[in-house]
Amino acid sequence: MTKDKNHYDVIIIGSGPAGYTAAIYCGRANLKTLVLEGTQRGGQLMITTDVENFPGFPEGIAGPDLMEQFRKQAERFGAELITKDAEEAVLTKGRPFRVGTSAEKYTSDTVIVATGATARFLGIPSEENFKGKGVSACATCDGFFFKEKEVAVVGGGDSAMEEALFLTKFATKVHIFHRRDFFRASKIMTDRAKEHPKIEIHTFKVIDEIYGDEKTGAVAGVKLKDLQNNSIADFPIQGIFVAIGHDPNTKLFEGQLDLDENKYIYTKCGKSATGIDGVFAAGDVKDSYYRQAITAAGSGAMAAIEAERYLETLH
Repeated sequence: MTKDKNHYDVIIIGSGPAGYTAAIYCGRANLKTLVLEGTQRGGQLMITTDVENFPGFPEGIAGPDLMEQFRKQAERFGAELITKDAEEAVLTKGRPFRVGTSAEKYTSDTVIVATGATARFLGIPSEENFKGKGVSACATCDGFFFKEKEVAVVGGGDSAMEEALFLTKFATKVHIFHRRDFFRASKIMTDRAKEHPKIEIHTFKVIDEIYGDEKTGAVAGVKLKDLQNNSIADFPIQGIFVAIGHDPNTKLFEGQLDLDENKYIYTKCGKSATGIDGVFAAGDVKDSYYRQAITAAGSGAMAAIEAERYLETLH
């Protein structure tokens, strides 16, 4: 097999906790490692203001700062990092696997897919101004910051109900805004939310606009639209948790890797291996359940160890 400058032992597609941790482990194993970080490197933590549940940071750390530390550690162990998107990946024709950006083509003996998932947001113009300043897609990550505040959850599925119930540990009141009067959530989850004294459910309601406090720049309330009569009213709240789902970033791998019904990469039970020998997956691109930085980092380590052991079988 040709071993040119663009051939690697492992190519990691994607950054964030999973991709960078995989790079750290691969680098320490003395594997020639390339990380295609993507043009928006660092994953979802890049829009997370404070991370207080990642071990080792008792005072908390800003999401972008945490990802920068991950990145520097990967570089320290020799990983080559390129801040470009992978635009093609040929995985079904056997080794060497071929991965390309708009500028260059690369080959490798193993591939770790760590492209993550993208939270669905509301898509209204004012939303962008408040991400990390009161707008979140993860109650587990950010709920702690809303102690003694009034918040809202947007959605009608199990995730929305779970987020709302979790937020009752911190918030004085949790509102659920849903555009319909029926819910995709299971009956048991819906009933738990309806029966909780801190939760109030508002049906046929959507957020038309988000506005902030002029002094703090944080969320101060929303313009809430009633879909039954199109009226719009001010609704003061300090936090908005969008729970309308996530989309795994797997478009590049459709038709090549086995995906479940929600397009997440299917891996062998308890492992990172996909259906293609030498191709592994880590982080939120294969995990629709936990979606935490710490679990993504752990699965990045697992994928790297499995890739290293696979490479050993080739010699």
